[in-house]
Amino acid sequence: MQNSHDSLRLENQLCFPIYLCAKEIVHKYALLLKKLDLTYTQYIVMMYFWEKRQSNARNLSRVLLLDPSTLTPLLIKLENKGYITRTKSRVDGRNLKLIITAKGAKLEQKALSISKKMQNCVNLPENEAKILYELIYKVLNNIERNKNYED
Repeated sequence: MQNSHDSLRLENQLCFPIYLCAKEIVHKYALLLKKLDLTYTQYIVMMYFWEKRQSNARNLSRVLLLDPSTLTPLLIKLENKGYITRTKSRVDGRNLKLIITAKGAKLEQKALSISKKMQNCVNLPENEAKILYELIYKVLNNIERNKNYED
């Protein structure tokens, strides 16, 4: 017989193992990123720039799902470390143009081992990792599609 409160048990929550997994993965990254003097959030911003080389604050915010109040101090820290430059757009002064510097690009080489170490830590076969990746993005897309749904 099911209790009406069974839905509140941790063992019945999808969110709980996702939370635990994310917390442990970010903790492991923090240990590895300490050598690069980066936080995890700074690292994902740098991964974006290693791929794109330049962007603007709006696109970066949209892709990484980081609101401006989180993104602005992070970008200032990365600029102070010499990894990116921030310049106001001449067309629209509210829009920041962001460009990776040579120092920031050079950091990519030092970061290459981190991905491999995390793959070894998570230790999933490639096909399972791909399935997990796709499922997580399916959940994220569903949440985004239903973000205004409250009841």
